[in-house]
Amino acid sequence: MPQHFRRKRHFFGLLIAAGCAHGVPRPSEPSHAPAPTAPALPASAPPAVSATPGSATSSVAPAPMPKAPAEPKKVDLHETAMGTTVTFIAFTNARVDEAATRSAMTRALDEIRRLEMLMSEWRDDSEIGRVNSHAGEAVTVSTETLDVVQKGLWAGKISGGVFDITFQALSGLWKFGSAQDPHPKLPSPAAVATAKKLVDYRKVEVSEAERTVRLAEGQKIGLGGIAKGYIVDRAARVLREQGLDSFLVQAGGDLYGAGRKPDGSHWVSGIQDPRAAQGRYFATVDLDDHAFSTAGDYARSYVIGGKRYHHIIDPRTGYPATACRSVTVWAPDAFVADAVDDAVFILGPEKGLSLVESLEGVGVVIVDKKNHVTVSPRLEGKVHLLADPTDGI
Repeated sequence: MPQHFRRKRHFFGLLIAAGCAHGVPRPSEPSHAPAPTAPALPASAPPAVSATPGSATSSVAPAPMPKAPAEPKKVDLHETAMGTTVTFIAFTNARVDEAATRSAMTRALDEIRRLEMLMSEWRDDSEIGRVNSHAGEAVTVSTETLDVVQKGLWAGKISGGVFDITFQALSGLWKFGSAQDPHPKLPSPAAVATAKKLVDYRKVEVSEAERTVRLAEGQKIGLGGIAKGYIVDRAARVLREQGLDSFLVQAGGDLYGAGRKPDGSHWVSGIQDPRAAQGRYFATVDLDDHAFSTAGDYARSYVIGGKRYHHIIDPRTGYPATACRSVTVWAPDAFVADAVDDAVFILGPEKGLSLVESLEGVGVVIVDKKNHVTVSPRLEGKVHLLADPTDGI
């Protein structure tokens, strides 16, 4: 599998049907949608008249009843892109039938793949690949890539540098996921110290007028911690432009849910238990016109000497962050959720919660290194705790 955007790969459970999904019970919610009724005929509608030739009488035929609006139908599509599974789930409506819904999903998937070709740090022919291979030079990029780079620099600034798109200099030292060695071993402290000197988002130069990005000599950028959220938002925009108003877009651990299901119930996402088998959730979160992103230490990791090492690297130390086990961010768009979850994970509960509270419309669920759960005030009533997270290394 290609390693496009593989820095983060976490798992949400999409709880689609009312009640439960993947074995997670949820109380059903009352429907608020009124039953469809046939519109009344206007008072001036003329009766249909049939007459037999030579007959002095006529009969009034009953007017044909209008067809009731079609019931919303669930449509889904599952494909692979950005090194992960991409899922679309949507409900048809009075304007968009099943065929049009599938067409909209195909267009959204095409947009995902187009943007992936621009921004993957794993492709030498991508725009980010060219920026990395020409460090020290100003490289012209598309407006989309420039936008994501600028958003990445913004995330670095608000997080005090713990989110840093120049982390790519460290990626060759720490091998996780498909790049993992059969018998993992830790990089030397000297190698980490050398690579860490190249990690500094403040050295990235961006020119809006020239539409260029310039790195310092030896630097590399990776957008795996932010591009997926941006791309999920773009896919959601395509679906909206095609007339859909009730849908989910998910790419790995990044998810956006629009509207509610036709029966009026919430979209619901399960939050993975960091120390349990995949598919077991310790909480669920209601989702209406909001995004979620989870950063966890469990999906791409290994244990050496009784200590877990994982893919979320603290740029201040060059080593995996240790303050949290799992962070799920709820935000108005997937970009913000994607950028903030890593920052909170590295900062830890106290400073991470302070960052979240400073951002409008953002909430968080944190499982810290001691397995304690923190739910931010904006998520009160939206998070449903099912059990304590499992303890373990």
